[in-house]
Amino acid sequence: MSISVFEILKERGFVEQVTNEQGLLDALKGSVTCYAGFDPTASSLHVGHLLPIMALAHMQQAGHCPIVLLGGGTALIGDPSGKNEMRKIFSYEEVAANGEKIKEQFDRYIDFTGDSAAMLLNNADWLMPVRYIEFLRDIGRHFSVNKMIAAESYKMRLETGLNFIEFNYMLLQSYDFLYLQQNHNCILQVGGNDQWGNIVAGIDLIRRVEGKESYGLTFPLITTASGAKMGKTEKGAVWLDAERTSAYEYYQYWVNTDDRDVARFLAFFTFLSMEEIGDLTAEGANIISAKQRLAFEATAITHGKAAAEGAQECARSAFYSDGANLESLPTTVIDKNRLQQGIPAFVLFNEAGLCATRSDARRLVTEGGAYINGDRLDHFDRKIICADVKNNIIILRAGKKRFHKIEVR
Repeated sequence: MSISVFEILKERGFVEQVTNEQGLLDALKGSVTCYAGFDPTASSLHVGHLLPIMALAHMQQAGHCPIVLLGGGTALIGDPSGKNEMRKIFSYEEVAANGEKIKEQFDRYIDFTGDSAAMLLNNADWLMPVRYIEFLRDIGRHFSVNKMIAAESYKMRLETGLNFIEFNYMLLQSYDFLYLQQNHNCILQVGGNDQWGNIVAGIDLIRRVEGKESYGLTFPLITTASGAKMGKTEKGAVWLDAERTSAYEYYQYWVNTDDRDVARFLAFFTFLSMEEIGDLTAEGANIISAKQRLAFEATAITHGKAAAEGAQECARSAFYSDGANLESLPTTVIDKNRLQQGIPAFVLFNEAGLCATRSDARRLVTEGGAYINGDRLDHFDRKIICADVKNNIIILRAGKKRFHKIEVR
């Protein structure tokens, strides 16, 4: 390899902390096996998971072997990292069902076939059969409680309360790393910076049990330039599953990126070269074009090129004058009988998800940011009726760029 994948990740902004940097650089001169873990606590991954996924993809493109580890066992416990209260306890059935749903989503980013195939494993396969007494004797004895409670993930929770079941999470994640090192020669774990304590604990466990060196690399915890949490909107998380966040909504999320975030998001969430990113975001360049490129590339990776082209076409179209393709717009179906009585505009905007609450919808209309079929609404309680239906649809717009289609049946 002419350039180390570490340098690629560093140039693109992925590297926050690394253990034994020189040792890792030396190891990366050959082919290494690395992993990132994903607890299946929902039926879909979301934008917040993209950084470790993209990092694994870069690793694979550089000739290394990534392991995608589903936390079918650890999800039953709950990671306290980054949380100020205990996570919801999921049933065995919920975790298993979520795991099956999200497996296919990794295929869009990482290649699990061919000579350089990645691996997709589930830690339930080795954690569920663990015998508790044997685990405490063989694994637990290597952990210092004093060191554990000094870790940031536990330290911040001691004030609000740390449940004993969560206290075990570090041991389980460390054991994952040990198991992968022993069975798959995995020597590198990557993850968000909130995982630093868990990753270092795993490295220490491998050293104590196997007497071997392993490495950890963490990514920055991403917030937007405005200080908001990455991947959050008024409607909640931005999911990678098209059934939960449509390709159009996904495209719109990226095209609405703050100007200050465009360059680093292009580096994080696309495979464009840094040279091309530099050209797109250079002083004097068209920032709108850069945002559109970000939205297209990110959507194409997650939903495929055809879906990205459809979302782009829909976003660029003049929705009300040229019979544009509206297929990609998020859609809500309502019964035409409801329109005979009339639906207050603020109710419809809330039902369509353009506003989180009815109070927000009233405020949107009052401030002049709500439109129906291109016409600005003057009163939040204006009734939407059958006369507003055009070709069996009604187009709602919130602000300049957020659209929703109402299908009337």
